[in-house]
Order: sequence, then C-alpha cells, then structure tokens
Amino acid sequence: MPRWLNRGVAGIGVASFFSDVSHEVSTALLPALLTSTLGAPAAALGTIEGIADGMAGAAKLAGGALADDPARRRATAMGGYTATSILSALIGLASSVWQVGVLRTGAWLSRGLRTPSRNALLTDVVEPEAFGRAYGFERAMDNAGAIAGPLLALALVSLVGVRDAILLSVIPGLLAAAAVFVAIRSAPRLEKHERPPLRIRIRPVLHGRLGRLIAAVTAFELGNAAATLLILRATGLLSPDHGHDSAVQLSILLYAAYNAAAMVASIPAGHVTDRRGATGVLLGGVLALLGAYVGFALAGPALALLAVVFVVAGIGKAAVETAQSAAVALLAPTDLRGSAFGALAASQSFANLAASAAAGALWTLVSPRAAFFYLAAWMVVSLAALLATRAA
Repeated sequence: MPRWLNRGVAGIGVASFFSDVSHEVSTALLPALLTSTLGAPAAALGTIEGIADGMAGAAKLAGGALADDPARRRATAMGGYTATSILSALIGLASSVWQVGVLRTGAWLSRGLRTPSRNALLTDVVEPEAFGRAYGFERAMDNAGAIAGPLLALALVSLVGVRDAILLSVIPGLLAAAAVFVAIRSAPRLEKHERPPLRIRIRPVLHGRLGRLIAAVTAFELGNAAATLLILRATGLLSPDHGHDSAVQLSILLYAAYNAAAMVASIPAGHVTDRRGATGVLLGGVLALLGAYVGFALAGPALALLAVVFVVAGIGKAAVETAQSAAVALLAPTDLRGSAFGALAASQSFANLAASAAAGALWTLVSPRAAFFYLAAWMVVSLAALLATRAA
C-alpha cells in the first residue's frame, strides 16, 4: 500500500463505508416503514427528513467546537458513529410516527456532531502533503457505501422484511464505530494539554483566504441540489419511450453510475490536489457540475447521453468534495481546524436545503429546465468566487 494509506486513514475510510451502508439501509426503507407499515401520509416523511436535516446542519456547527480539541474530537467521533448506528437501527422498533421522528432526528444530530471531528481526525493521522489523497480515499469509501447500502436494503427486505432489515443495519454501523476506534488508536498519543473552552468560533474562520474559500464553496452548495432531482429528471425524460416502471429502474441504475463515478474519481482528485493544489481541482469539479446541469436542462430521452451526464456529475461531485476538505485542512490554523470543518459542513447542509427547495419550486412553478438552469447559475457564481480566491 502507498505510505499515506496508513492504518489511521484506512480506519476512517472503512468507517465511512460501513456507516454509509448502515444509514442508507434505514434511509432506503424509511418511506416504506412510514407509509405502508405505520400508515402515515407522504407529508410525514418530508417533515421528518426536513427537521432531521436542519438539526444535523446545526449540530455540525456545534461539532466544530468539539473538534477543535484533539481529545474531544476523538471522543466525539467514536460516540457519534456509535449513536448514529444505534438510533438509526432502533427505528425498526418504532410503533408510531413521532417515535420515528425522534429517532431519525437523534441519529442525524449524532451524525452532524461527528462530521467535523472525523474530518479533523484525518489531519491527526496523515501528513499535510497527503491530505488530498486521504480525503479522496475517505470520499471514495463513502460513495462505495452509498452504492452498497441500497443493494443491501433490497436483499434484507426480501429475506427478513422492512423492520428487521432496519434493525440489522446496526451491524455495519457498529463496524464503522470499530473502524474509527482503530483509527484513533493509530493516531499519535496526545500530550498533556489544557483543553480550550467550548465555544463556536465562526468569525476567525471566515477571515482571509479560508473565508473566501468557504464563501466560494457555499455558492457551489447553493447550486448542489439533492441527487433525487437528478433521478426525477431522468425518470421524466425516459418514461415516454420506456414506460414509468422501466424508467424508474433505469434512473436508479444511472444514479448507481453517478455514485460509482464519484467513487472512482475521488482518489485521483486527491492526488491532483496534493500535487497541483486544491483550487484547480475545485474549478474542474464546478465546471463539470455546470456542464452536467446544462446537460440535464437540455437533454432528451437518449439513455446514452443521460448516462454521460450522470457520470460527469459524479466526477464533479468527487472533485469538489475531496478538494474542499483538503483545502480547509491546509488553510485552517491547527487550533481552529474543528471550527473550520464545522463551518464548512454547516454551510453545506443549509445551502443544500436551500438549493433543493428553490430548484423544487422552480420545477413545479416553471419547468424542470428552469430548475437546472438555476442550479447552473450558482455554478457560475462559484467559479467566479474561486477565481477571485486564486487571484488574491
């Protein structure tokens, strides 16, 4: 193995894989549990997911304060992975909609708290010249989990049913916690130090080049709508020629290709980040998403063209996610890395919600084409902000 892929980096990558497998199982089966098993209306799913996502965004900001201290970040990462897996699995025992809501929100709170700690923990286990490759490996494993999770959900449902499948998702979740424990054990031993007071520090993070980078990434995230919109667009374009059911199946396969492209591109994006710098990789990723969104706006029912657009979008996603984490790790002061990752993660969460809401409204009120041109416009804004950051 390459020297940068040490036990700590591998442990965090494996944790991301198993954690994604775990929560993708519960996410994939949540609609069936709520509507078919508990008899709740579809609006209940939207309400629960909206509350959970909003709380996760706030938790990421708070998690940054915990992650500033190396000892706290290790405890938070370990506790966050464990709590997320257990709370997500307990949804399988829920007998009412409010119980599902409480458990889902608790799981996403834990997930939000651990995210800055996991990202900061990577800086403890690898040298700065390999940050790009380390974050690329973590993103590759995360995307691999996004492919394996729904497939595992389908297999488990056919074998044991919806409730038991959700309960069994605790197994990969606890494997993720074990992998994080291995990563923590491989990190350098902490010297005795005075723990800084817990406080959310935003203003120091938003100064200088780091602040400009986070602003550019926020502009990108305001155009980075949920992947479900891509699936919906493909389904609508393919339905007239293939029928609705076949179009849904083909769209899911296209989404799998999107995640596979992101998985394959993440480590090469990390290599380029380490050798050429993060800004160029970010520019390439944003350009790829810009092209993909224009493609989604103008595409017809040609399956091959849609496949190309999905793959380009996946490559763009991989490039941006990898390079932005490496850039924050390099630009943030050591004692503010947790806060920097917290600010980044929170801005991503809230901007993604805004992107999906605005695109969904345009989709309904105007047209799908207008929604994707709106998202593409934010890519142009992000490009301009990144170019200004590079020139400064």
